[in-house]
Amino acid sequence: MNKKATIYEVAKNAGVAISTVSRVLNNSPNVSEETKEKVQKAINELNFRPQVSARKLASKEPQMLAIAVPSFTTPFFNEVLKGVKDEIKKMDLDIIMYNTGSRNPEEAVQSFFDRGTADAVILLSIDIKPDVHEMLQITKVPIVLVNSSHPSYNYFMLNDYQGGYMAGEHLVKKGFERLGMISTLTPNRSSTDRERGFIDALKNYKMNIDKELFVAGDSEKHGGFTEEAGFEAIHKYDKLGKFPDAVFCSNDTQALGALHALTKLGMSVPKDIALMGFDNIKFTKYMDLTTIDQQMHSIGVQATARLAEIIKKKDGKLVQKTVNPILVERGSTQKVN
Repeated sequence: MNKKATIYEVAKNAGVAISTVSRVLNNSPNVSEETKEKVQKAINELNFRPQVSARKLASKEPQMLAIAVPSFTTPFFNEVLKGVKDEIKKMDLDIIMYNTGSRNPEEAVQSFFDRGTADAVILLSIDIKPDVHEMLQITKVPIVLVNSSHPSYNYFMLNDYQGGYMAGEHLVKKGFERLGMISTLTPNRSSTDRERGFIDALKNYKMNIDKELFVAGDSEKHGGFTEEAGFEAIHKYDKLGKFPDAVFCSNDTQALGALHALTKLGMSVPKDIALMGFDNIKFTKYMDLTTIDQQMHSIGVQATARLAEIIKKKDGKLVQKTVNPILVERGSTQKVN
């Protein structure tokens, strides 16, 4: 059964003109009952999605932009969505958001596309595995990837490895010697690349690497990028009986939980321990937190603008961009003698 049938296939199957299919979809009285039955039979056999296709036939332009995202509640995704929202004001598109969840977003994306509700799509932090790629090729819907990459699609990829390297280099240059990192309990591409970059920086600067100082919280919510995970990780240091001089958190939200745990333990940042995050979300300015800025709002704007170009067929070339992060130094990593 072809779940991605077009209005042209319905017309061919029913032996009628495309305009006749359109009239049936719009409940026009100017179609005989016999013709209606033939068209409806073709629609059922082909599992045709009339809502979207009828709209396209009438307007000649896509009308519904969908954003598939693993979570609506994490600050990282919110910043990207703000960029999308700001740019989409310039486009004659409605917008819907689809929460894929963080446990198996690829499977959720397949379910989303089966519904046939979107004319153009931004996929955020969803890896394109072979079965997902095959499905996307069938849909022929304009797609832009954010924080994932694939040779067949336009994408804006975040350089997590470079960000991790910059974090390690920054802490070394500030004079810290015992360096630790809070990662995620369940490995994922982003945290793994950040940790790999961080470790490579330490190696390149001939620093001692104490693997006991690389910990993760027990929380798996949102992939481990939560306040709870940061809070739990600090208590693991406490139970271990030793702390790093400086700790790099996989994201800013972990750093917030880590700061709270350190305060509860009577420790001060940066006097007793330096603290660093990743993402540069809004609240870090008020925490005086050193962090890595991924330019998330800008990426949301760029991805939406690129989608507009694809829709208008202005440029058929693929735009595949890796966005390098920026170090934002604040008081949380100042060396205190």
